[in-house]
Amino acid sequence: MSRHRRKLTRKQKITLKMKQKLALLFVVIVLVLLAVIIRLVYINRVSGERYTKKVLAQQDANSTTLPYKRGDIYDRNGTVLATSEKVYNLILDPKVLWEYHDEDPEKDYVEPTLQALVSCFEIDRSELDTLMSEKKDSHYVPLKKQLTKDQVQGFLDMQDEKDDKGNKVNRIEGVWLEEDYLRRYPYDSLACNVIGYTVSGNVGQYGIEQQYSSTLNGENGRSYNFLNEDLEQDKTVRAAVDGDSVVSTIDVTLQEIVEKAIDEFQEKYRDAAREGAGSKTAAAIMMDPNTGEILAMSSNRRYDLNNPYDVVANGLYSEEDAANLSEEDRLNALNELWRNFCVSDTYEPGSTAKPITVAAALETGVVHDGDTFLCDGNQTVGGHTIWCAKKIGHGIIDLEGALKYSCNDALMQIAAKLGEENYSRYQNLFNLGLRTGIDLPGEARTDSLIYYPAGSAPSENLTMGATDLATNSFGQNFNVTMIQMVSAFSATINGGSYYQPHVVKKILDSDGGTLRNVEPVVLRKPISAKTSALIRKYLYNTIYGPQDANGNNATGKSARIAGYSLGGKTGTAEKIPRDKTNYLVSFIGFAPADDPQVVLYVVVDEPNAAKQSTSSFAIEIWKNIMKEALPYLNIYPTEEIPDDLKAEVEAEQAAAAAASEEEPSEEEAPLEEGTVIDPQTGETVTMPDPDSVDQSSDDVLGDSPVNENLVDIVPQDGAEDSSAGNPTE
Repeated sequence: MSRHRRKLTRKQKITLKMKQKLALLFVVIVLVLLAVIIRLVYINRVSGERYTKKVLAQQDANSTTLPYKRGDIYDRNGTVLATSEKVYNLILDPKVLWEYHDEDPEKDYVEPTLQALVSCFEIDRSELDTLMSEKKDSHYVPLKKQLTKDQVQGFLDMQDEKDDKGNKVNRIEGVWLEEDYLRRYPYDSLACNVIGYTVSGNVGQYGIEQQYSSTLNGENGRSYNFLNEDLEQDKTVRAAVDGDSVVSTIDVTLQEIVEKAIDEFQEKYRDAAREGAGSKTAAAIMMDPNTGEILAMSSNRRYDLNNPYDVVANGLYSEEDAANLSEEDRLNALNELWRNFCVSDTYEPGSTAKPITVAAALETGVVHDGDTFLCDGNQTVGGHTIWCAKKIGHGIIDLEGALKYSCNDALMQIAAKLGEENYSRYQNLFNLGLRTGIDLPGEARTDSLIYYPAGSAPSENLTMGATDLATNSFGQNFNVTMIQMVSAFSATINGGSYYQPHVVKKILDSDGGTLRNVEPVVLRKPISAKTSALIRKYLYNTIYGPQDANGNNATGKSARIAGYSLGGKTGTAEKIPRDKTNYLVSFIGFAPADDPQVVLYVVVDEPNAAKQSTSSFAIEIWKNIMKEALPYLNIYPTEEIPDDLKAEVEAEQAAAAAASEEEPSEEEAPLEEGTVIDPQTGETVTMPDPDSVDQSSDDVLGDSPVNENLVDIVPQDGAEDSSAGNPTE
């Protein structure tokens, strides 16, 4: 029995052998795993720090900034004035390229990568070799910046080229394209003083670009490449947030009209009395008087927004002079060019300020419509003889005549009635001396350049005396800015509301949706609608009023535009030093006279003429602008053409006809009978002989093959087919 138990069956023997083999396999696997663990521990102790740095370096190299797109700037009709175009910076990563250079020839990408860079971007090979040698531990070496899509496409194609099996053909590594944005201005210098420009880092300089920089800017995103817990490469992306866009109140068409008229004036009077352009400065502002929206704003100080720092390209210096220019002089010249004359420069306004004096006197009741004044050519005030522009005097004139004939004598009498306290109060109500709050940087305030009544003057030398009051009444001996003046004037003719001027109409999000509308803001009502209506009537007659019995003529007569009802006021101010040499002349006007929809203010500083003291220079620019702007604004002629304007109209019509007349074309040879010219191709074609065509057949397809998938057409039911004692205007 015991002998039987010791004897194993065949099946038991097989089972025993299998167990022995499994035990051996298990021992082998344990030994292999133990060897791997020992090796990993060894590697970690000996080279762990090196590999950790390598992984971290790879992660850092693959952490990429995703730039935001700065918002666009549009004109009021949606025309792009400033935008950001996507560009690419070519970045070299020498450390990645050198990684396997001496270790694994099959993973050595140095030569093919450098060859590709030379081929696609025309980079000097010796420069590449120097960079590779000097910056071998760097992950970020910019090679080229602001490349367009077209400039990088060839390299991208080469990088992505694959064979039939889907393997990359070109061994290009360690080079990548960093996305960026480049600010572009499609109209170059157009409205440059309103728009402004940007510098590195999307920092706005001047204009809307500076004032609304935080609105236009967005927030950069970031793409992170990292090793996850499974030691696999993973990526997380925080998307960039694009900036909001700005819709300005500027109208590109009106801006072009204004700038063209200024440029033509500057050229017309170039070298007329002195070497140089037609004036020291010529500037204009066009405004909607009922909202404070600036429709156009410009001066002859313009520069290319795409190239604002180039003194040669922007016409400041010749190449020879620029080469010898100090950095200080260069920057001074550029700052003068970049400054917006319309909001940053101050001057004495001259007679364009007279409507404000008259409006204040009417509103306080110290004068009334129809009151009369004697102008004998001068007034003696505070021991000074102050003259009227017409030194022999205007004679007896009424209140309207004080504006219509621009009488300094009458204005001084009106101001004396008004008094220093009331005069100063209305200067303040019309915001003269204070900033308007326009949404543009660099606006000047002129509170230190105007006079105040005793007891309220900030300093003794700014205390208003009788002489100061007299000269201030007709726009001398105090300073304004253009934006102050056009805003104040608008309040005198729009019904009496002072609107805050502005250049932005609305804010859009990056998808084009409206975030905020910039509504018109009435800051105050300095005068009543009744007073405003009288001022409009007076200013209409300043342009269209007839000669009076004393032979006085309306000073704005030359501003008439045939068929239009207009109002306006001339201005001539003698500049310091009062040597009767240099003047600043201006004209401010509106249309239509009974319901103003647009106000245009033109200033010409030191016209290039032997005699500067005539507002006709400003009127010339004003008229040329309005002739084009009024039809565009859907303001049409409503008045009969005066007899003395008919010759001017006929001359303009004849000139237009001559300009549009086509040059006589050469007489064309007659066509042969039976031939015609194909209007699409211009070819001469022989028409078929009627006798050679069977016209009785209704067949139109002829021998053309028939598409077997066609079906008959099934008809549907119902289906059928701008001192004291000096004359000014």
